[in-house]
Amino acid sequence: MNMGAHTTVNVDKNIQGDSSKKSRIEEPTPLLSPREWKKLVAEFQTPHIGRAVWQLINTLVPILAIWVSIYFIKETSLLMCIPLAMLGGLFLVRAFIIFHDCGHGSFFKSKRANSIVGFITGMLTFTPYRQWSWEHARHHATNGDLDRRGIGDIWTLTVEEYVTSSKWMKFSYRFVRNPIILFVFAPLVLFVILQRLPNSKSKTKEKRSVYLMNATLVVWCVGMSMIYGFLAWLVIQTTMMAVASLFGLWLFYVQHQFEDTYWAAGKEWNYTSAAMEGSSFYNLPRILQWFSGNIGFHHIHHLNPLIPNYNLERCHYSHPFFQQAPELRFFSSLKTIRLRLWDEVNGKMISFRELNRQLTMKKIQPAV
Repeated sequence: MNMGAHTTVNVDKNIQGDSSKKSRIEEPTPLLSPREWKKLVAEFQTPHIGRAVWQLINTLVPILAIWVSIYFIKETSLLMCIPLAMLGGLFLVRAFIIFHDCGHGSFFKSKRANSIVGFITGMLTFTPYRQWSWEHARHHATNGDLDRRGIGDIWTLTVEEYVTSSKWMKFSYRFVRNPIILFVFAPLVLFVILQRLPNSKSKTKEKRSVYLMNATLVVWCVGMSMIYGFLAWLVIQTTMMAVASLFGLWLFYVQHQFEDTYWAAGKEWNYTSAAMEGSSFYNLPRILQWFSGNIGFHHIHHLNPLIPNYNLERCHYSHPFFQQAPELRFFSSLKTIRLRLWDEVNGKMISFRELNRQLTMKKIQPAV
């Protein structure tokens, strides 16, 4: 994928008579150096107190309202609470994006404000603030680098690694990459169980944040169980977390695991290319864009994680350079579910079926 080649523009021409035609005009877009694009994004990385506070209000107030509504409805029918809990899960996704921005130090100017809001939204989403921020910073620093996989990313093997691996490794990889495991069970395991464990590579501060969050969640779970009743609370909390974690992991997956994504090794790895080619522009319907906190403009976020989510869209449309990122829409993004391995030879993600086809073709090729 050549980021500096050109961008395609559709131009509508009104033709006299009974029809209108679209002509495609290619206009060259110059390749920008890091110094140049950093100047372009600079104005968008300044936090805005008004937008931040309004986003807090329109996210946390609905979550509170949903919990209050469920309290009164559960006595009539717990089943009637499920749709509300699912809606609450979507608001938790939005809360997680706020948490995510606080971890980058981009939501507020104040470091203390980011820490406080980050801890509160982290409690709502069962995620320790300091440790997650540390792991996610590693993801930004290593995204698309084949030599630095393993922290804050989804397990991805190359074709060569998979073909030469043991039977147990192949079974494990196929199991983890199975869509049912990856998108149904893994998200809950990640947020409910794995986030309770400190990373062995993290420092003392990050490990303490895990212990503190665990203690806070004990208070939350016991308190909510006493208010709602254990079974009712468990059903509602699990439903919320299931919806939020599934949607959240899907967003993370599809924004890096599409067919023409970017992977490179060692000195070939490039930060700008990893951001603009290895992070998609996930062009979601407006309502889903709102619930996902504009994180679909993921290429902008990876270019500069100091841009708060409420400025990502404006940055994207501010210059043609930003609009060169690979674009996915909701239905087309579903095709990425079948992709499993990075094909280094052809420079794309492929399915196990495609791998089998390649291996079969190799076997039947005549010797030269």
